[in-house]
Amino acid sequence: MNTITVQNPGLYSLIVDPGRHGFGALGVPPSSVLDDYACRALYHLTGNADAPVIEVVGPRFALRFDADVTCAITGARVKAYLDESFVQPWTAFPVKRGTTLRIREVAEGFRYYIGFSGTMAVDRVMGSYATNLECGFGGLNGRRLNAGDTIAFAEILEPEGQRIPGNLIPSMRAPHKLRVMAGPEADYFTEDSRRHFWERGAQTLFTVSRHSNRTGIRLEGTPLHFRENAPKSIVSEGILTGTVQIPGDGLPIIMLYERTVGGYARAAVIVRADLDRLAHLAAGDFVLFERIGLEEAEVLWRERQHRLASFRVVHSP
Repeated sequence: MNTITVQNPGLYSLIVDPGRHGFGALGVPPSSVLDDYACRALYHLTGNADAPVIEVVGPRFALRFDADVTCAITGARVKAYLDESFVQPWTAFPVKRGTTLRIREVAEGFRYYIGFSGTMAVDRVMGSYATNLECGFGGLNGRRLNAGDTIAFAEILEPEGQRIPGNLIPSMRAPHKLRVMAGPEADYFTEDSRRHFWERGAQTLFTVSRHSNRTGIRLEGTPLHFRENAPKSIVSEGILTGTVQIPGDGLPIIMLYERTVGGYARAAVIVRADLDRLAHLAAGDFVLFERIGLEEAEVLWRERQHRLASFRVVHSP
């Protein structure tokens, strides 16, 4: 049987894909890969579109191969070795049965992704392989990966060797500038708070809290102040990924892909073109926000899509 075995899961690792969409009305979140651009690059490199991939945080991740398969690593720039041979991130490389992939260092960014020309035989729920940790389904039995976990490949393709050019690999260095548009409750906050939150040249630097996770990124720093008599919460409503919620303490929480509703005032929404960057906000990193208009946000999205289109994302049969 063709398998892989997790020898070390790093700080944490789990199985993801582009997400479980269309079930928000039922309270089921997407649980998507956080860096969709990196995931699409994996599909190009491995020739295995829409397949599950492994999302990893931290060094020391180790994976033993009992299969001949093509592999690739995208997302955070890492120092990776196949046994003792260095392998280049954002490039497809062949793996032989009996070898072990080890990540020794994360040089830039936070989360990285490992994909294969083989399709991992894991749970597909509501059309997605993504792991929903809170509900306990998808991925490998709805949980994180542990040392000793063995996963079989249902099928293995034979793609041509590919690499992503350096100019198409995004920067993941801090400070992270996140472009935003005004949220529905932006006027709940004082004019001075809004100016220092997102006006160019006046922005406040926030720091990513160690209490962040896949549900939301908590920021620390100078709080936003609510206007006098403005409510500090709202009736819970559907929420978009990238929404910047402000609880009563005034410190922002950036929502990710594990919630469908929220009840805090929504000061801003991060533009879609910057959502991939949220995967790389590590504890202690600096973050600043900058307000832009709809037309500029659309231009940024078209530029992002053009970069994706410059390498052909193939589809598995």
